[in-house]
Amino acid sequence: MINRFIFLFFIANSLHAFATDDENLATILNFHPITETIGTAGQPTRAQFDDVKNANFSVVVNLAMHDSTNALADEADIVRSLNMAYIHIPVLWQAPSPADVKKFFAVMDAAERNGDNVFVHCAANYRASAFTYKYLTLRKGVSSEEAMSPLLRRWLPEMDDNWRLIMALTINEID
Repeated sequence: MINRFIFLFFIANSLHAFATDDENLATILNFHPITETIGTAGQPTRAQFDDVKNANFSVVVNLAMHDSTNALADEADIVRSLNMAYIHIPVLWQAPSPADVKKFFAVMDAAERNGDNVFVHCAANYRASAFTYKYLTLRKGVSSEEAMSPLLRRWLPEMDDNWRLIMALTINEID
């Protein structure tokens, strides 16, 4: 019971840390604050990137394909115009790979070394939740419970074999 209270307190404080006076990241599709420095979400709109910036994120990692239904063709320009770094690691929904996860880990490691807050997104927050979960549990030693977004929790029983293989990766298969 105490651990659950601490976890809920942490999440509430994380959301507060990312929220601004006028804007709320909760309006972004499936936004979830995972840690004090990492948030995951689905595709933000053009205007919502202002909210991302105002919430003190300095790096945006996009795991969606450039031709996803809700993709912004000029997302890199939008993000860079707000003085945030933009990294695009296009992950095929039907074929995520260990190489994709390895690239993601390298980006996250660099962001941590630089003290950056990272906003990880894809089309709907499935890829972002899975990759962030793997990073936090394998690289950072975060518990499964703390690293799991509500969306990932619901998706796990329904994952196809391609995504189950990603979730089963070990640190030796990534490093």
